[in-house]
Amino acid sequence: MTLSAFDHPWLGGLFADEAMAGIWSADKQLAHMQAFEAAWSRALGAHVLGDESLGEAAATAIETVVFDVSDIRAGLAKDGVPIPRMVAQMKAAAGATASDAGAVHKGATSQDVVDTALVLTLRETSEVLALRLAELNAALQGLQDKFGDRPMMGRTRMQAATEITVGDRAMAWRLPMVAHLERLDQLRSRVEVVQIGGASGDRKALGANADAVVADVAKSLSLAPTDKAWHAMRDGVVEYASFLSLVSGSLGKIGQDMCLMAQQGVDELRMSGGGASSAMPHKQNPVLAELLVTLAKFNATQVSGMHHAMVHEQERSGAAWSLEWMILPQMAQSTARGLSAAIDLCGRIERIGAAV
Repeated sequence: MTLSAFDHPWLGGLFADEAMAGIWSADKQLAHMQAFEAAWSRALGAHVLGDESLGEAAATAIETVVFDVSDIRAGLAKDGVPIPRMVAQMKAAAGATASDAGAVHKGATSQDVVDTALVLTLRETSEVLALRLAELNAALQGLQDKFGDRPMMGRTRMQAATEITVGDRAMAWRLPMVAHLERLDQLRSRVEVVQIGGASGDRKALGANADAVVADVAKSLSLAPTDKAWHAMRDGVVEYASFLSLVSGSLGKIGQDMCLMAQQGVDELRMSGGGASSAMPHKQNPVLAELLVTLAKFNATQVSGMHHAMVHEQERSGAAWSLEWMILPQMAQSTARGLSAAIDLCGRIERIGAAV
């Protein structure tokens, strides 16, 4: 038994998205944090320690660590972050020489590691979402091409208005997907940036070499450098959450329309493979369309929590920061599942428009 519908033994059959779950998994997060620490050690060796071999030795050791997750879990319960126990394990792997030389984690702070790992996760998330948005756009264009000239009743405030075409309504489904692709492309340049600040976000421990270290780590991870740490400036992460809610909201509009169009007595949409009823075998419930509405409402609720998480006190917050950990993964999974469900739904549609 789990507490999340996304990985529940049977609720997951409706809500889970395996690809997105893998991207946000603990194993993938550990791998991203490990990649940051290895890149950090190499940058320290090159720009701070004056000995690239020390940095390389530490980085190589870090890349081969098999982390004791139970130890990290116990440490997080005490420290509120996973990094102190991870650093201890990495130093043990690197050995006394590299540790004493400060080639492991020196000058970094826990939030540098966790936030950069988050950015790497968001980059993978964006790649999946971009592909699915493009696929859904094509599927909706296909429906528009196939059924677009057919007449149907336009409705305002759920009352009959004037006659329109299927294409008129389908364009209101499809055009937001084009806009979301444009938004995502713009958003990625603001989000896919390295996090480096050190203890109080001023990079002071790196001295005159701070810019070189930041540039080196960013290049190693294929991220953009920043002029300042964004420890307490969460607008980029929250903007990403808002984007997720915008996408799922557009999908919810499609789902709501399709549910209403498929109603008996309206019969403006027919689809195959509807859900069965345990009591009424004649029914074909529009399960996937309903799911789009549910996921849209879920993300609209969650995004408010992410806006609360913008309020980081002074140079760093534990409370606001950890709120992100609880909310953002579920929002990403909701959006990904909504896109896959919408693509599936488009493939099931046999007719749109008034029955002939």
